Amino acid sequence: MWLNHPPWRPPLKTRSSHDITDLDIQSHIDRARSGGEDSRTWIVSQYSPIAHRVALRYVDREEAKDLAHDALIKMLVRLDRYDSQWSFKTWVSTITRNTCIDWLRRRRRLASYEPGPIVCEVALPDESLVDAQTRAAVRSALDGLPTMYREVLELHHYQDLKYREIAETLDVPIGTVMNRIFRARKKMAHSIQRYAA
Repeated sequence: MWLNHPPWRPPLKTRSSHDITDLDIQSHIDRARSGGEDSRTWIVSQYSPIAHRVALRYVDREEAKDLAHDALIKMLVRLDRYDSQWSFKTWVSTITRNTCIDWLRRRRRLASYEPGPIVCEVALPDESLVDAQTRAAVRSALDGLPTMYREVLELHHYQDLKYREIAETLDVPIGTVMNRIFRARKKMAHSIQRYAA
């Protein structure tokens, strides 16, 4: 069966593509749908070059051979879905294009899962001390803020509320929330600088 053959190979040209009529193509499609192995082989031999040319727009020569082969397998499996009001060449080209795009997307997703540099999970003693001091400075600066500034920062940073949600919670305009957060951060930065000095 054709599905067990190796990847794409250039077909032997027995007839010029100009000699092939729509009636020829449809006749082979009908026979291939009924399981006609000769017609399936004929379709593959005629449309392999087209699939390969389309694949070359997306990938290199070696990958194009494999992806054209995959696209032609899909084409044979989906022959029942082909609508004869459309060009069969366009239909094969579309399947090949989608096969290439899907493959490129999968490759990008796999690349994004590649492990990054190894990071030590356990903080060194000096790092733990610095973190503790930083947290203390931030907490002290936050506690030193007037209530109206402290509450917007706590709602935003500790409870993960968006500006609009904070405005609804406090029953104030969203502009007021933005203004208070801006001023609160400015005051905290000033307090932390003094704490670190």
